Amino acid sequence: MKKLQGIFPIVRNFLFSTVNKEFLIFLFFLALSGVFWLMMTLNETYEKEMRIPVHIVNVPQNVVLTSDSVDTVKVSLSDKGFVLLGYMYGDGLRPLKVNFKNYMRSTGTGSVTAAELQRMMYQQLSASTKITSTKPDRLEYFFNYGLHKRVPLRWSGRVIPEHLYFISHTEYETDSVDIYASQEKLDSINIVYTEPLNYANFRDTLSVRCNLQKMRGVKSVPDNVKITFYTDVLTEASIKDIPIQGINMPEGKVLRTFPSKVTIKFVAGVSLYRTLSAKDFTVVADYKDIASHPSDKCTLHIKKVPQGISRATLDIKQVDYLIEEE
Repeated sequence: MKKLQGIFPIVRNFLFSTVNKEFLIFLFFLALSGVFWLMMTLNETYEKEMRIPVHIVNVPQNVVLTSDSVDTVKVSLSDKGFVLLGYMYGDGLRPLKVNFKNYMRSTGTGSVTAAELQRMMYQQLSASTKITSTKPDRLEYFFNYGLHKRVPLRWSGRVIPEHLYFISHTEYETDSVDIYASQEKLDSINIVYTEPLNYANFRDTLSVRCNLQKMRGVKSVPDNVKITFYTDVLTEASIKDIPIQGINMPEGKVLRTFPSKVTIKFVAGVSLYRTLSAKDFTVVADYKDIASHPSDKCTLHIKKVPQGISRATLDIKQVDYLIEEE
């Protein structure tokens, strides 16, 4: 305490010395001029665009809004600067409430004109404030009485793992959603997509929660979904001793090939490759091809490969053959 009592006189003498008195006076008038400048500036008329939420209220229980129940109107206001500051940082602008029944139509839509929106806004604006523009010029909402259908869900966008990795499979929290809309829209929608995803250069399992793409006059339930992308390491592999089967053979005839088994080379994930065997693949020689193009050798075709296999090729594409009676 004694130290503080000793410091106070030093500070006081410093501040109120002849030189520092002049500095304090300068600071006082500088601050005063700043206040006057601010008042004059705020007293000027400005125009400012603001966003006002719009709520659809008093919706009957048997009605399903197929558009957002909360929308936004952009409005340009003209007034003194200090009034606009009150709107921006005070409680001057409250959300607009649109009574559902006042604007509904029998066609499953409702429409509120810009003039009606401005009338609602003027009720909470200062008498000196003028509305110079409103966007959009008409607010529309859509509804029905529960008409809906269930459609599959798919992700959209760009999801690319690191080099040498690939997406082995995708798991959806739910693979279908219920959509509510007019009968015309329901008939035209067969798939609902997510908002575009953008993920790259990952190697571990990726889980994301994303919103569904918005469609005018369509409500999706749920409107967001969790999607999990499972990754695996790509490897070049092969499966040996896959038997060659003859197809479209005439009754009483059998195809014998030399060799009778072949090898398939392919690219797949390591975890998938560990589960594969020769019975998961089908290699055929078609009698119709042999009959239409007689030759010493027959051409082989890969007819079936497991899901997740890519770039499947045969080690030999033609083999010697005999057609025998059974």
